[in-house]
Amino acid sequence: MNRYDLDGQVAVITGGAQGIGAAVAHRLAADGARIAIWDLDEVKAGATAKTIPGHARAIRVDVTDWASVEAAREATLDAFGSIEILVNSAGIAGPVAAIEDYDTATWNQVMAINLTGTFHTNKAVVPTMKEQGYGRIVNIASVAGKEGNPKASHYAASKAGVIGFTKAIGKELATWDIAVNCVTPAAAKTPILEQLTQEFIDFMLSKIPKGRFVEVEEIANMVAWLSSKECSFTTGSVFDISGGRATY
Repeated sequence: MNRYDLDGQVAVITGGAQGIGAAVAHRLAADGARIAIWDLDEVKAGATAKTIPGHARAIRVDVTDWASVEAAREATLDAFGSIEILVNSAGIAGPVAAIEDYDTATWNQVMAINLTGTFHTNKAVVPTMKEQGYGRIVNIASVAGKEGNPKASHYAASKAGVIGFTKAIGKELATWDIAVNCVTPAAAKTPILEQLTQEFIDFMLSKIPKGRFVEVEEIANMVAWLSSKECSFTTGSVFDISGGRATY
C-alpha cells in the first residue's frame, strides 16, 4: 500500500459507520489522519471508531438537516481543532421501481440524503478550509450518475447531481488550495445492496466488464490520493472506478 502523508490532518467521513465510508476511514487513518465519523447511526459509528487505530471519534449527524450538520462541524472543531479533509460518503439507494410507480416522498428522501446532504456537508466545511488556506473534499458519486440504470432514476439523478455539484464547487474554489473532486464507483458489496432486488444486483454486475463488484478498499485507495497534498492541481474532476463500465 502506498502511504500518503496525512499526519495530523483531520478527516471527516460522512456515512463512515459502514461500507465505503468505513473503508475510507481505515485507509486515511493508516495514512496518519485523525478521523471524525459523521453518521446518523451513532452506535454503529462508535463501534467503527473503536476499530480505527489512532484518534477517531463518532459524531451523530443527519446530513439532510443543516442545523445538524452545523452542530457536527462545531463538535469536530471542538474535538480536533481543524478539518483538512471531507469525504462525503453518506447515501442511500432507494427502492427499484418504474418511474410511473415511484413514490414522490421516497424520491425526495433520496435527493435529500444523496444530493442535499452533499451540499450541506460541503457548505459546512468550506469556510473552515478557507480560513486554514487548505482543504481536500471528495464526494462519493456513482457510475449510475453517468450511465443511468433503468428503474433507478432517483439514484441516478441524485448522483448526477453530485457530479455536477462537484464540478461547480471545484471551479469555484480553484484559486484556493482546496481541491474538490468526486469518484464514480461501480457497485460494491456494501449494506446499500440490501435495499435492492437480486434481479437488479445481477443486472448491475452484468454491466461491469471486469465481471466483479468493486472492493471498498479499492475505492478507499483512490480517495486517499484525492485527499492528499499530492493531489495539488486536480479539482472539479470525476474519477471512475467502475471496472470498465463507464463509457465517458
